[in-house]
Formats: sequence, C-alpha cells, structure tokens
Amino acid sequence: MNASANNQWAKWGMVPLRLAVGCIFLMHGSQKVFTFGISGTADILSWVGIPFASMFAVVLMFAEVGGGLAILLGAFARPVGLMLAFEMVVAIFTSRIRGGFFTPNGFEFELALMSACLTIALVGAGGVSMDAVWRKSPAAAQP
Repeated sequence: MNASANNQWAKWGMVPLRLAVGCIFLMHGSQKVFTFGISGTADILSWVGIPFASMFAVVLMFAEVGGGLAILLGAFARPVGLMLAFEMVVAIFTSRIRGGFFTPNGFEFELALMSACLTIALVGAGGVSMDAVWRKSPAAAQP
C-alpha cells in the first residue's frame, strides 16, 4: 500500500473506538434516564457516597447521554473525552476499587473506558468526524 492509501484509511482509525465508547455511554446514560430515573440514579450515587446525589444524577445523565452522542458524532471529542474519563475515575474510586480488578465487581471495565476516553481526548476524533468537518469549514476559517 502506498502512503496516499494509508492516509486515506488513517482518517477512519478513530471511528471504531468512537462507535464503541459512544454507544456504551449513550446506552448507560439512557438506562439512567429511562429506567432508573433521577431518583433511582440518585439512590445509587448516595449509596456510594456521592454528596448532592440528585443534582449529580442529572449531571451524570446529561454527561452520559450527551457525551455518548458527541463521541459517536466526533463532536467536541477532546473535552468530552476528558469529561467522560474523569467520570470513570470517580466511578473507579467511589464504587469499584474495593471490588478488585476483575468484573463483576472490579474496575477493569471502567479502566478500559477511562483509557479509551483519554485516547479520544489526546488524539481527537479523527478525520471522519464533526470536528474534522468544522475544521475544514470556511466559516471556521473566518476571524
């Protein structure tokens, strides 16, 4: 394969990671919104020791649903990836660390998500993303 073909495929490199991470956060956020609701999510948060559980339940729902959609679309990928990585750090230290490394009670899943989110935050969304479209937009180039 020549360099031009490699560059053509390289822009697709972050798409599989974004699809997986975006779907996971979107599904978990949707579960909190449509199944648990604010009170159910707040109960879980207060059980693990998070203060102001009702307020943070709403924040968590917006972060996971909105963040999942943003990662899927590749929109605002760097700040959203950082936000979701921070969420996973909080999840690890508030509810998973005592369970050891391995699932079902350990933190390996959250660690993998945190690492994926940090990768997105550091590398960006890639060439096939809304971020890439906005970078190429003539309106974005105007002062």
